[in-house]
Amino acid sequence: MAGAARARKNAPPREEVLAAAMDMIAERGLEKLTMAALGRAVDMSSGHLLYYFRSKDELLLQTLEWSEGRLGAERGRLLTGPGTARERLSAYVDLYVPDGHRDPHWTLWLEVWNRSQNADDGARARQAAIEGAWHRDLVALVAEGVSRGEFRTVDADRFAARLRALLDGFSIHVAIGLRGTDREQVLAHVREFIADSLLEPAG
Repeated sequence: MAGAARARKNAPPREEVLAAAMDMIAERGLEKLTMAALGRAVDMSSGHLLYYFRSKDELLLQTLEWSEGRLGAERGRLLTGPGTARERLSAYVDLYVPDGHRDPHWTLWLEVWNRSQNADDGARARQAAIEGAWHRDLVALVAEGVSRGEFRTVDADRFAARLRALLDGFSIHVAIGLRGTDREQVLAHVREFIADSLLEPAG
């Protein structure tokens, strides 16, 4: 017990460990993120890391939750800021779509979801909470745009589900580097879908 207490006392803050994990994914790719390599980066043994995170699956999920927390704060600023609903919807889409091939957040997201096939109910619920936050914010934004007359009258929940399915599909293509689906092409497709589905025809 004394050894465990010393490990807790001497460990770097949890956020530092998660930030280091994210930095390693960005710089070296997910395949280079091992407990041993992360331990060297934060001056902890892989055994101490396992004490805190229990498994690599848990480390990855906590890193994703930490990254999502930062994105969620940025999303909140965008969606509650000035501008029309249409402008804020465009900002939401910009934030959602990966920056490009091997975007670290999307690389991590894909790995966590791939591992979720064998995850327990608690881990699945935490993943669902991540998705739910994006969905609720989009529903609220679309409903606001409809109420202000900026968007056509649509079922906001139904529209949000369909738009997020489109964004997820295209974003995966961008993140894995599928030829013919770079970020700008994807954004053009999404803008066209939004214009066709939400905006009144000009004139």
